[in-house]
Amino acid sequence: MTPDPGSPAVPPCATCAAPVRTQFASPDLVGPIVYEDFDRAADPAWRTSGAATVEDYARWCGHLCGLTCFRMWLGPGAPTLFALRDGALKYGAYTEADGVIRGLVYAPFAEYARQEHGADARVHRHLSVEEICALLDEGRQVIASVHFEIRRPHRPAPGRGGHLVLLTGRTPDGSLHFHNPSGTAPASRTALLSPAAFEPFFAGRGVSLR
Repeated sequence: MTPDPGSPAVPPCATCAAPVRTQFASPDLVGPIVYEDFDRAADPAWRTSGAATVEDYARWCGHLCGLTCFRMWLGPGAPTLFALRDGALKYGAYTEADGVIRGLVYAPFAEYARQEHGADARVHRHLSVEEICALLDEGRQVIASVHFEIRRPHRPAPGRGGHLVLLTGRTPDGSLHFHNPSGTAPASRTALLSPAAFEPFFAGRGVSLR
């Protein structure tokens, strides 16, 4: 897959030590998975996710953007992605109906983060970009609901929400640093957008962590 043009190099976020991780085990396969219908069960690195079987990995990896954000926030030494999935399931952070996986459900996820990982986790059901900036200034990081096409911000936003990214800090002029679990290239996995560019993709809700 040829990367989209128009993604500049992103300066490092001086306030953030979160590692960059993808929800799919092989970062170089994110593009083929999300744009070319690549078989997730053919991901050669699936075992590194902590999944018990490749079938479990293939079924769940597309739903774990939020827990990948949380895993980045936890930092080096964090549990595997599927260990976090198993823990979150015990708190009801994901539900299944007629074989359809739904989640991340914010309130039970926040309870899981507090009880099992000692996080100061707050649910924000109504959140503006300005409020995100204030939370970042307090030293919090924010798992925010955005449209997955935020990985191609030079294109018009096709909608809001449905995907989660980890906002890690901001520049003095207010531009937002974030890590995208389904970024197709380094420049879209660790990204920097102005509030005006970020807002059309943003669904106005999320979870903040400290």
